[in-house]
Amino acid sequence: MKIKALIEKTDTGYCSISCDEKIGNFCLGGFGNSVAEAKDDFMSVVKEAQEEYVAEHGELPDKYKDVSVTYQYDLQSFFDCFDWINITKFAQVAGVNESKLRLYKVGKAFAGERTKAKLQSAIKRMGAELASVSL
Repeated sequence: MKIKALIEKTDTGYCSISCDEKIGNFCLGGFGNSVAEAKDDFMSVVKEAQEEYVAEHGELPDKYKDVSVTYQYDLQSFFDCFDWINITKFAQVAGVNESKLRLYKVGKAFAGERTKAKLQSAIKRMGAELASVSL
């Protein structure tokens, strides 16, 4: 089962994960004080939903057995999860204003579609560059 899940940071700094997919009639979601905690909670909810499905129906269908999750982040959650990224350097790589990027990071401003596209492109370039490294 492939799940697309959205990670967002709330106004209070709490992280939430939501998705449209279900296991049977069980909705899936997760919460935590950090992205890592929310991901752990989300995966425990997936496991609980699988167990509840088995308890109610006797068997878990193949489509619910192998779960893979693709996460989509809002900018605050992204920078919370990847807090090792240097904002100054990342802004230069992405070609965006450093001050604005800092506001996006803390949720005091929101990036438009063009800026999001620049940030996404920079993330993909950085990922490809890192993937090609060997030590």
